Amino acid sequence: MQNHKPKIVVLGAGYAGMITTRRLVKKLGPEEAEITLVNKHNYHHITTWLHEVAAGTMSQNQARIMISDIISEKRVSLVYDTVQKVNKEEKQVILDNGVLEYDYLVFALGFEKATFGIPGLDEHSFSISSIDSSREIYHHIEYQFATYRSENENSGKLNIIVGGSGFTGIEFLGELADSIPKLCKKFDIDRRKVRIINVEMAPTILPGFDEELIDYTKNNLKIRGIEFLTNTKIEECSSDGIKIAGNQEIKAGTIVWTGGVQGSSVLTASNFNVFKGKVNVNDDLRMPEDENIFVLGDCAWVTNKELNKPYPPTAQIATQEAETCAENLKFLIRGETRLKEFNFSDKGVVVSLGGGDACGTIFSNTKLYGKTARAMKNVIDNRYLLMLGGPALVLKKGKFTMF
Repeated sequence: MQNHKPKIVVLGAGYAGMITTRRLVKKLGPEEAEITLVNKHNYHHITTWLHEVAAGTMSQNQARIMISDIISEKRVSLVYDTVQKVNKEEKQVILDNGVLEYDYLVFALGFEKATFGIPGLDEHSFSISSIDSSREIYHHIEYQFATYRSENENSGKLNIIVGGSGFTGIEFLGELADSIPKLCKKFDIDRRKVRIINVEMAPTILPGFDEELIDYTKNNLKIRGIEFLTNTKIEECSSDGIKIAGNQEIKAGTIVWTGGVQGSSVLTASNFNVFKGKVNVNDDLRMPEDENIFVLGDCAWVTNKELNKPYPPTAQIATQEAETCAENLKFLIRGETRLKEFNFSDKGVVVSLGGGDACGTIFSNTKLYGKTARAMKNVIDNRYLLMLGGPALVLKKGKFTMF
């Protein structure tokens, strides 16, 4: 009788996919399971650094890590291809260039831009969602400056609108506050001719964040030339600007949307039970209707039982979900029926503001500001690199700048 070695297929090499795969390699012996990691590109990017690539304050290579440098091909089959859909009935993953069979599936394909039906937003706005999309933003902004002429000064060509003031939007604004003066100097343009405008539908920026930290953030960015329009909904987006309430137009040459994301469209293509762009998962991170499929990261709604609402999608949560997922896969492979429930341990959150500045909370809601907060942000980033690739990766990619 031939023993069947279970096949584990991990879709996506983001935070959740990479940490799940790394932990599986440590928890399971080569004889226990075949592990396959599928990703569109041959690299992993650090999503929480993409706003720096988009603003031109970080090289794309700094934010990119080759998967084969982190995941041993002796233990894991690396497949670089695009996922079309999952066939649950046949336990197959349909790729652009082939088909993979699985016994257990980890669905961690990340997020896509959610435009909430705002006319023109999908066609005319950029998103900070990948290395390529982030590079495109900076190249576009630089092109606007390079081709600017004084006779176009009323066109709003140099204006930049950032839709949404969650963490990505605010951190991007902080980096823009650093990079735009440099572009003005490079192309001999008066900084006063450039408007950077944040548009947020909620009454305040950073919804749900501590009020003192919100005030600190807003004051910091305002002093550096950022304008805020809160309680303001984008009604329509076009190639040269946006319309807000009252049919008021704001001209801009660059529009970047950070106001919402949803899980990968492969969820819908696979006929998964999707609610508001994501899958509601059980406490053990499995799909209710298919116990062989785990859904993690931006593709999953995981309920915070204390607040009776989903956790927000963050890198911190995704990496912790990965730890739980890998542990539960080990249990399943070894025939244990009782799985571990996901319990989020909040280590705090720090928002970077560019210019060596930041603010946030750590551990028991201890508040940090300025250079101390920025140093802590670097520690958080370096801790992830340590989890992912050990001390060598920290030395190669880590942030050690003293402000």
